[in-house]
Amino acid sequence: MHLDGTGPVGAADVTCVHDEAWFESLMTAHAKAVHRYFARRSDWCDVDDLTADVLATAWRRRDDVPDEAPLAWLYRTAGFVLANHRRKGRPVPVAELPEAADLDDPAWHAVRDDELRQALAAVGPRDRQVLLLNAWEGLVGEGLAAALGVSRTAADSALSRARSRLRAAWPT
Repeated sequence: MHLDGTGPVGAADVTCVHDEAWFESLMTAHAKAVHRYFARRSDWCDVDDLTADVLATAWRRRDDVPDEAPLAWLYRTAGFVLANHRRKGRPVPVAELPEAADLDDPAWHAVRDDELRQALAAVGPRDRQVLLLNAWEGLVGEGLAAALGVSRTAADSALSRARSRLRAAWPT
């Protein structure tokens, strides 16, 4: 508490204000990454709208965006927005996010290498999601955990298992 009893004192005083400047910074830093996420996973005609939906959700839920991992939060939200979009087959209302992402992600169809496509087809949808978040979006550790909505340990384990299954499925 402050000496006058109005709030925290010390290091806890330093909080990120999620205002318009914060949002501009978030967009500048991460809008292209979110756009690329959708470019790999959806029709080109939907990419801009889906990206805008994620950014609108980030603005509306700005107090929920963690200061330490905003990109992972955006990727997780993008997964929900994409799943919602696929289910509905029409524009996604950003006020409604599903409880879980659609794990049957067609992103692996974009892979040109036939051997890799076969191996990715042989692993489950969750493994594909983990592998593609790691390989395409560059997520590891806490970032991967936040995007998957699991603990760091669970994310590390999921990535390790997914890699093992991919190796086992790889045509030799």
